[in-house]
Amino acid sequence: MAQIEGRRAGGLLNLDRLLLNSPPFARGWNSHHGAVRAELELDQKLRELAICGVGILNGAEYEFEQHAPELRRAGGTGAQLHALRRFEAASKDESLFDAVERAVMRLTLEMTRYVRVSDETFASVRSALSDERHVVELVGVIATYNMVSRFLVALEVELEKS
Repeated sequence: MAQIEGRRAGGLLNLDRLLLNSPPFARGWNSHHGAVRAELELDQKLRELAICGVGILNGAEYEFEQHAPELRRAGGTGAQLHALRRFEAASKDESLFDAVERAVMRLTLEMTRYVRVSDETFASVRSALSDERHVVELVGVIATYNMVSRFLVALEVELEKS
């Protein structure tokens, strides 16, 4: 529990409290998510854009609400956050999202909805990101937060009360 509290700066979220029903699962989750949140080279805005997209696409409001402030801190705008509620349309919006962001959103959409990714989408992601490490990290972020959203939705984890 101390490791989870440390990653959360001393306070536990409802998600953490639920995970602690299985200490081994909570430890593994904390270790994996700690690396995803703090050790990747992938641009933070792109990471949070993908996470928010997964939350919207999977109906995981908890995930979106937890990560929307992170996206704002990383440079996302209010208009972008609003547009994400209609994720598929937003992934084509050239006025709100640049080419790199749209490539990330397209990958998020295809991985989340269809699992398989088109050659065209992978080509645009590889062209948009600076190296293969960033591509692997982005795919890992999307896969990780698909797991998170499914956990949150299945167990009906509620948002923290303000």
